[in-house]
Amino acid sequence: MIDKLSKEGNPNAIDFPRVYLEADSYDFSFSGLKAAVLNYLNQTKQKGEEIVVEDVAASFQQAVIEVLVEKTIRLAKERKSDKIVMAGGVAANQGLRNLMKSRGREEGIEILYPSRILCTDNAAMIGSAAYFNYMEGQISDFYLNVEPNLELKG
Repeated sequence: MIDKLSKEGNPNAIDFPRVYLEADSYDFSFSGLKAAVLNYLNQTKQKGEEIVVEDVAASFQQAVIEVLVEKTIRLAKERKSDKIVMAGGVAANQGLRNLMKSRGREEGIEILYPSRILCTDNAAMIGSAAYFNYMEGQISDFYLNVEPNLELKG
């Protein structure tokens, strides 16, 4: 919905913060951005001014994708990678795709992602991976656990 609304709005209408955290961090935190959006909405309402939902969506999306793209490109360059693969629901966002493609061209990094229809839910990708693992005889028992801090191998 944010992506859809943002296509009708001005991404520069509202100057929402870009939160990068520590200088070399690749972590994300959008709680400050969320607070800024809520503050903007409350202040605008208190002033009796019109809230242009499309501008709020476009400005919010721009603040989020600039941080995502900057950190992703920086990590790819640091690891000397010439490709970035986008997947999952976030990869369906057209604004993110456009900015990532643009920055990728500037930096000589190829940006890859599946068609949007395959980006709506990670369950399809997980199911596909499970199918191919099963076909290769890789079966897990009911004690399988998650490993949330796995490192990317380059």
